[in-house]
Amino acid sequence: MKNSNSSSEEEQRKESSPNLDWRFNQTLRNVQGLLKGRSFPGKVLLTRRAEPLNEPFSPISPSDIERSHYENDLGPSERMDSSSEGEVQSTGDMANNSNGNKLKIPITKSENASGHLQKSLSGARSTDSARIAKFTKELSGPTVILEKLRELAWSGIPPYMRPNVWRLLLGYAPPNSDRREGVLRRKRLEYVECVSQYYDIPDTERSDDEINMLRQIAVDCPRTVPDVTFFQQVEVQKSLERILYTWAIRHPASGYVQGINDLVTPFFIVFLSEHLEGNMENWSLKELAPLIVSNVEADCYWCLSKLLDGMQDHYTFAQPGIQRLVFKLKELVRRIDEPVSRHMEEQGLEFLQFAFRWFNCLLIREIPFHLVTRLWDTYLAEGDALPEFLVYIFASFLLTWSDKLQKLDFQEMVMFLQHLPTMNWSHQELEMVLSRAYMWHTMFESCPSHLAN
Repeated sequence: MKNSNSSSEEEQRKESSPNLDWRFNQTLRNVQGLLKGRSFPGKVLLTRRAEPLNEPFSPISPSDIERSHYENDLGPSERMDSSSEGEVQSTGDMANNSNGNKLKIPITKSENASGHLQKSLSGARSTDSARIAKFTKELSGPTVILEKLRELAWSGIPPYMRPNVWRLLLGYAPPNSDRREGVLRRKRLEYVECVSQYYDIPDTERSDDEINMLRQIAVDCPRTVPDVTFFQQVEVQKSLERILYTWAIRHPASGYVQGINDLVTPFFIVFLSEHLEGNMENWSLKELAPLIVSNVEADCYWCLSKLLDGMQDHYTFAQPGIQRLVFKLKELVRRIDEPVSRHMEEQGLEFLQFAFRWFNCLLIREIPFHLVTRLWDTYLAEGDALPEFLVYIFASFLLTWSDKLQKLDFQEMVMFLQHLPTMNWSHQELEMVLSRAYMWHTMFESCPSHLAN
């Protein structure tokens, strides 16, 4: 009887294996299409095993993937519709080597370089128009369906639509179009009243803690995004100071924590873009009426509040939320790329030594500022799931330099991770990071046992 049962189980396993392989290969094809700039991945079919993986995965090397070409003047890079191109072959085989299992996604090149570039650019133009049409359709109805908007926004938002989409994604602007203008007017007026009540008062009416907090904010504002000259304007720093101080007073559980000043900057740039044109470096708040500046500040204040509502314990005493996510990042890297994880451990490098800042500032200090708003499209599209998804983004970001890190000693790794070579990054590198993060999240999100000690 025992042999009969074993035989039956073996037959069932063999019958289910082709289905599992097909689903896994389908996932890889979807991710590959994403990496080539084709489509938003949507709901990927993936059958997950209940038991932990026998061996860890290693990250996909960028050299294994044929990178797509992006056109700078299109703003956020757009994914091309996979139905408009032929299927690209891929496999889901796990190839063993001396460094552990590597997940390979081979791509067959069917065009020469110039032909491929021309096709990519023309496809990007046509899809740019198609994506704008989709955004326009979603935004023009009497009620915005937020799930559909999130799905579109995950892959990047057209710049001129970004302010409205961000307000909607964060729940600051209501999805009902007939209520939107009235709600924004009321919230902006409420912000003005808060500034008058908390900020525009003499120090004699503040407590010692409030005075110290305001002084710390005043010190940090000039240090905010120091490589972008726009943020060195006195008027800009005063706006940031008003937003941050008002937020801190209204959120006494955390108060002001260094790093929150960085989180205001994407909102400030995006909402100013509705009123100023051209290169950000040439913008000046002096060109705007005080009412417009006040409205921009109010939008920043409320959107910052909505963002941080979903990660409150990231900025309370001892910042336990960030510490928890740093631990998860360490475990995820161990599962994905055991060799680099082992090397970092052998060298005595703790993840808190570099990843704490990543979570605290959401990578704003680690990548060129012109890529931040694109990254935040994906952040905001994730909604309440953002904190958990950050772990996968940061794992993908770190493992971009897997091979490099394994050649460095402790001191060299610390210096390298504090001054990452991202200065010349384009949207292409950022899309690669997000694509890997999406794939790993799809593989691990329902498999907590894979990340358990």
